[in-house]
Amino acid sequence: MVDYIPERFAPESADTEQEAQDWLDGKPGARRPPELLTRDVVARAIKAEVEAGRGSPKGGAFLDIASRRDAAFIKRKLPSMYHQFKELAEVDITAEAMQVGPTLHYFMGGIRVNAETQMTKVPGLFACGECAAGLHGANRLGGNSLSDLIVFGKLAGDGAKAYIDELSNSPKADDDQIKSIFRGGTSVLNRESGENPYVLHDELQDLMGQHVGIVRTGEELEQGIEKLGALKAKVANVKAHGASQYNPGWHEAIALNSLMITSEAVAKAAHMREESRGAHTRIDFEGERDEWLKYNVVIDRADDGSMRVRKEERPAPTGYLEEIARAKIDDLESGKVGASAPED
Repeated sequence: MVDYIPERFAPESADTEQEAQDWLDGKPGARRPPELLTRDVVARAIKAEVEAGRGSPKGGAFLDIASRRDAAFIKRKLPSMYHQFKELAEVDITAEAMQVGPTLHYFMGGIRVNAETQMTKVPGLFACGECAAGLHGANRLGGNSLSDLIVFGKLAGDGAKAYIDELSNSPKADDDQIKSIFRGGTSVLNRESGENPYVLHDELQDLMGQHVGIVRTGEELEQGIEKLGALKAKVANVKAHGASQYNPGWHEAIALNSLMITSEAVAKAAHMREESRGAHTRIDFEGERDEWLKYNVVIDRADDGSMRVRKEERPAPTGYLEEIARAKIDDLESGKVGASAPED
């Protein structure tokens, strides 16, 4: 990893294996191992090693804990990891290295919500957690997901209550809309023949992995978007066998529509953002571009029902938020950043 340390993190990262070991041993002044850099940096490093022919037998990289700590320490500190590898992969991480590889971990962005209430543009619909907003910017640090849910789940709950309290009368459902949704959901059961939902899921997964992976190019993204368009016709003709009770094939067929929408949105947003930032890497646009720091990529539905993508300039952050965004890791961990935090 010492060969893949970004310039901006170089002052904070160990540049030799010995210094990294010194940090693990608690030696004062030793800098953090580069393996603890953000996920996108580590993922790109693994991918580069694999493409250079230095990957592990299964197309990843070796993560070696066994040679760094004794078995009792590993079992005490990493009980779930020890159990998962032992039971699912038959690998004893206290005795041998693990094979690991990068994949999608978390969505950086989501449904637009009001910052205070978490209500979406659809009145009465609230969102929080991974599906909402974009709290973590271009990269989420480990351990933040649960706190995200707790904090913004509370805001969403309060926002929903306030919304209900302000209603003058009870909302009435649109019966025609309900019937239309019901017919759409059951049509995959009632048609005589059609595409296998599991096969289509595999096709979509392979398509996204090949064209919208962790490292992207404009050409690959364009090909992926084109292939997604062709796959839509198959998804529209999907067939689930059996009845509606306890039918995972039916659930798979219904979920495909949402998967297609999400995949198209990710691909088109990645194609529009012509820079590399955090977990979004474009080989044809390396490095962060100051221009793109000013914009969010917004996806919505056009009048003809197609997916529309556009750049939207966002308001300038407050001084406190900008201070956090530009802070070094050591300052954040030490608590030096935050002196100008608002009281509320």
